[in-house]
Amino acid sequence: MAIDKGKILSGNIRALSKAITLTESSLKSHQNEANKLIEDLLPHTGKSRRIGISGTPGVGKSSFIERLGLFLVNKGHKVAVLAIDPSSPVSGGSILGDKTRMEQLANHPNSYIRPTPSAGTLGGVAQKSREAMLLCEAAGYDIILIETVGVGQSEFEVKNFVDFFTVVLLPGGGDELQGIKKGIIEIADTILINKADGENINNATRTQLEYQSALNLISAHSDWQPKVQCISALENKGIDTYWDLSDSFFDSEKSELLISKKRIQQNKMWMKKLFFELINKEIRDNSQLNNLWGKANQDIEKNESTPINKAQELFDRFLTSYTSK
Repeated sequence: MAIDKGKILSGNIRALSKAITLTESSLKSHQNEANKLIEDLLPHTGKSRRIGISGTPGVGKSSFIERLGLFLVNKGHKVAVLAIDPSSPVSGGSILGDKTRMEQLANHPNSYIRPTPSAGTLGGVAQKSREAMLLCEAAGYDIILIETVGVGQSEFEVKNFVDFFTVVLLPGGGDELQGIKKGIIEIADTILINKADGENINNATRTQLEYQSALNLISAHSDWQPKVQCISALENKGIDTYWDLSDSFFDSEKSELLISKKRIQQNKMWMKKLFFELINKEIRDNSQLNNLWGKANQDIEKNESTPINKAQELFDRFLTSYTSK
């Protein structure tokens, strides 16, 4: 699947889509080709704003992203939306139909919408979206919006490769401030209370105050003070204010330095994660190690050996099999 690097750099949508498809392939030859292509394009990446947008299903993420995307393309930006979708258990492909959900934005010539399957790939959620992000940057997209499926592990992974992480919530506080959203609050750079319209306005304002108080406690000693804002994607209200908030995050010299350091640290973490996943893949593909793993589990079940002894035995066998190649 030969990809013309020049066509990607010129913003050719067909070449960009083929390149992203190449990265998603599980064939070793395709992976090697994709890695080489991204390596060649690396000098042309890194110039975009990378923004993660999360929230539970039904909160209105897609409506907000479409409104935001249209606002940005009308300001002269090129916007890529990478939606991390749950993968079909049958085909492995994405199943949410993002272009259908963002029909106006999808039809704009300065936008590009691409779902990224979240399952069955080395590196999991983050790797394929990272690679797609780099390819979109090389194609000239200066705003990359990463949409996640909901509240869960994918949010924490996405936080580790974006610059600015936004959480979209519905009006309503109380118990919602506990449990599942606590971890998300701790990693949010800003929180948006969507559907702040009609009868929801007062409830949305109360929710805004509750979350702002929580964020003030969590981020009291950080360089950036996260903000909570009410918006209405339905009525197209608050989009410009949100972007002003984003500008204040990105525009200072201090922020530029912090973002540069953050991206370096993110790449180091990505390398470490992939290194250990490659080791795990090597173990999974080794029939002798798999047999030994099964025997080790049986010994543990029968209380015939300790976990540390079995782990050491497996590790020694792994080193032996690796060095004998």
